Amino acid sequence: MDTVKDVLGRWGRKVAEATRRAEDLAGNTWQHLKTSPSFAEAAMGRIAQGTKVLAEGGYEKIFRQTFETVPEEQLQNSFACYLSTSAGPVMGVLYVSTAKLAYCSDSPLSYQNGSKTEWSYYKVVIPLHQLKAINPSTSRVNPSEKYIQVSSVDSHEFWFMGFLNYESAVKCLQEALQQHSLQSV
Repeated sequence: MDTVKDVLGRWGRKVAEATRRAEDLAGNTWQHLKTSPSFAEAAMGRIAQGTKVLAEGGYEKIFRQTFETVPEEQLQNSFACYLSTSAGPVMGVLYVSTAKLAYCSDSPLSYQNGSKTEWSYYKVVIPLHQLKAINPSTSRVNPSEKYIQVSSVDSHEFWFMGFLNYESAVKCLQEALQQHSLQSV
């Protein structure tokens, strides 16, 4: 009887953990879609990004095509998210490699160059040796709104939000900071 109780207890804890993870993913997905000015645009953006990843051979290939890399540099992880800008949130992908954090928007953004309208992808690159802090935070007003502040040693701040997998992103970014901090000691 004790063995049955133990098995059911372990099974119950596993079900509770799986339920919590599913609720987190559902909440993060909902928040990700709500962050965009257009819900439909966000959903279509995610579909387009998934199609691009499949067509181009995965995130590793896209990362190497989008950013300058060295042969020994390895992509650790990538996260669909938004970068907060003065013009509003910009949907894209945050890449974490063994050498840098790099963000690229999913779509090119327009800007004025004199009287001409030009288009360019929004990119941010922070070499790991320039990384100062990774600060996760949650809105006090709406706890489902979660952010990650990335600070560089030259006093630049970048705010990322709307992660599909927030906890994993926080963990990966903090590990990247810790690994580099240990290497530079």
